[in-house]
Amino acid sequence: MNEDLQYAVLHEFVEPARRNLSPGSWDYLMGGAETETTLERNRRALDALAFRPRVLRNVEKVSARAKIFGQDVRLPVILAPIGSLQDFSPGGGMGPTRAAAKFGALHMLSSACAPGLEAVAECVDYPKIYQLYVRGDTAWVEDHVARAMASKYVALCLTVDLDYYGRRERDLAKRYLTTSRRSNPADYFQARFSWADVARLKSKFRIPFILKGIATADDARIALEHGIEGIYVSNHGGRQLDHAQGSVAALPEIVDAVGGKAQVIVDGGILRGTDIVKAMALGADAVGIGRLQGLALGAGGEMAVVRMLELLEDEVIRCLGLLGVTSFAELNRSYVAAEPPLGRSWLDSAFPLLKEGY
Repeated sequence: MNEDLQYAVLHEFVEPARRNLSPGSWDYLMGGAETETTLERNRRALDALAFRPRVLRNVEKVSARAKIFGQDVRLPVILAPIGSLQDFSPGGGMGPTRAAAKFGALHMLSSACAPGLEAVAECVDYPKIYQLYVRGDTAWVEDHVARAMASKYVALCLTVDLDYYGRRERDLAKRYLTTSRRSNPADYFQARFSWADVARLKSKFRIPFILKGIATADDARIALEHGIEGIYVSNHGGRQLDHAQGSVAALPEIVDAVGGKAQVIVDGGILRGTDIVKAMALGADAVGIGRLQGLALGAGGEMAVVRMLELLEDEVIRCLGLLGVTSFAELNRSYVAAEPPLGRSWLDSAFPLLKEGY
């Protein structure tokens, strides 16, 4: 681990990011839809899990390595797709992609992010995933899939929970329209997109497909029937449907429905290494990191994202060792138990020292 950088703990990315980002970009990153209940529930679902450690095991050597879509990674983390990253750091999507390559994780590039899929693909020779919002007709979608394949993306992610753009009231109340668009003339293409379109794409293209926005076991089963290789459990970070279930609360039923027939990713409120371990204990194959990625990028750019991943890795390895296991393969649901959350707000639950002023 690089001890020379200025960040020693994860909450130290928060204040620099708030200083560096415009008020609009800050609210875009940190806010949710309407009452922000889903945003809060994402953290509550994690806080409602307590660890059950085992002792007197040989944990001298602990590994946090994993494999995601055939790629060996140092940590089972996907830097989740964030739109308009160019508002957070010069270079937009290139920074997280290069950071993922330097550390040994994966970046999922948002189609709503500059400088575009080809430019990001060319910035570093390293595996990456492309996420697509449906903003055009059949030919438009197929062109983007073909371009992603030509640029050697290792998987293609379709976001399926954006049929209508969530009412993000932090943005609306401040009339902030630059990064967080309230509407798009092509939104109706996403609203029309259906399982029939998924079937068509699967029949035509030979690339692993991920569906991002799965929230129930029923939809996970349908995805399997369509040959989907990646089930991404997500509620868009609480930014779409308000009053939804926390992602990690929905995770076990989806893992059971998938039954190992596809890889399962989960995001939503994951801000600590312990959060990663809890998700993996419940059966996830990888986690998506969104807001923490944005905080690191806003605080210090590409190298701060690398440092964020280093700190997460350190927390994960210590957590695994203290649980009495040497790898994620040894984890199962017996290592967690239901426990009433402490009632902190979502950010305070992850970073209580921010409130104390440390």
